[in-house]
Amino acid sequence: MTPELLAAFIMFAFVSSVTPGPNNMMLLASGVNYGFRRTLPHMLGISLGHMLMVILMGLGLGQLFTLYPVLHTGLKLLAALYLSYLAWKIATAVPPTPTEPACSKPFGFFQAAAFQWVNPKAWVMAIGAITTYLPTQDFYSNLILIALLFALINIPSVSAWTLFGMALRSLLGTPTRLRIFNWTMAALLMCSLYPLVLSTH
Repeated sequence: MTPELLAAFIMFAFVSSVTPGPNNMMLLASGVNYGFRRTLPHMLGISLGHMLMVILMGLGLGQLFTLYPVLHTGLKLLAALYLSYLAWKIATAVPPTPTEPACSKPFGFFQAAAFQWVNPKAWVMAIGAITTYLPTQDFYSNLILIALLFALINIPSVSAWTLFGMALRSLLGTPTRLRIFNWTMAALLMCSLYPLVLSTH
């Protein structure tokens, strides 16, 4: 990979990782409701899960969807249903208090990693990286390189959303404010389905 192509990919990985999407909306809400430490497995699951997704897509998994479009359609339906479920979980999340344990819990590592396969933005990021920035020369070594770089860039990018959520906690100190915030985050997560709905037509 040439230095110019590498620099372009790093910019793509950063911009695509740090901009709003289902992962970052969920991390923002998790930062508010659960704090950084309890959200750490969620963040690592996103970064490492997406790294594995890029590798598998580069190895040819994406060709299955070209050969069998019904699989892609089924995945889109699953993504819409699962994102709707997650939006409801965010809307009804209750953070822990000193006297009461949390009624819900944040995403775990494996949940977050598996979620990448039904996350429309993660698919766009993986396909964009492979088709635009992966040279055919030394294909496999460059595939591993961009997957590792994606994970390294993604971790601080998604961490920023969790930290931003934590910074908002003091502003959301009342149950009413927190409820409004959670329902707003749930609505934004549902809005992230818009590109997915458009792509089905």
